[in-house]
Amino acid sequence: MTRDGVREELSRGLLGLGYAELTPVQRSVVDLMAAETPTGHGPALVDDRSGWERLADRVAQVGGSWTFLGAFALAMAAWVGTNLLLARWAFDPYPFIFLNLVLSTLAAVQAPVILMSQNRQAARDRQAAEHDYRVNLRAELEIMRLHDRLQLSEAQLQRIEAALAALGPATPGSHADEASRT
Repeated sequence: MTRDGVREELSRGLLGLGYAELTPVQRSVVDLMAAETPTGHGPALVDDRSGWERLADRVAQVGGSWTFLGAFALAMAAWVGTNLLLARWAFDPYPFIFLNLVLSTLAAVQAPVILMSQNRQAARDRQAAEHDYRVNLRAELEIMRLHDRLQLSEAQLQRIEAALAALGPATPGSHADEASRT
């Protein structure tokens, strides 16, 4: 049978649709089944990020950690404490205007970087989910195919048993009788 015939038979037998009627994902799964090849690796194994993207991911990783939060709290306390204790020589007196500028700038830069990182992670998650869907669909179709083969084998076994029962018990002088005597 040709490869196209195998694809058509698989798609009709397992999904109840012709190969041309299947979605692209379903077609790819039927193609893998027809070729009897593995599904392949998920997209998470390939790191195709640019240097800037890796930097953004690193900033998001550090900025979203308890270590950063603790260090930031200590830096804030040191800034405020130093300026309150040295009020006469303070480089940023009480209303802490320069501190507000630094915090606003940090937030303005850090937020878009974290969002870029989250967008890339969401895209990777979508790719991984699509890969998982393909693997799960293929597994389900393979199980259905094995179930059909098992039912066919069971039906053949029942026909053989019925044919043997129709032959009746072994008669004297038959091969089964001779085998039991030796």
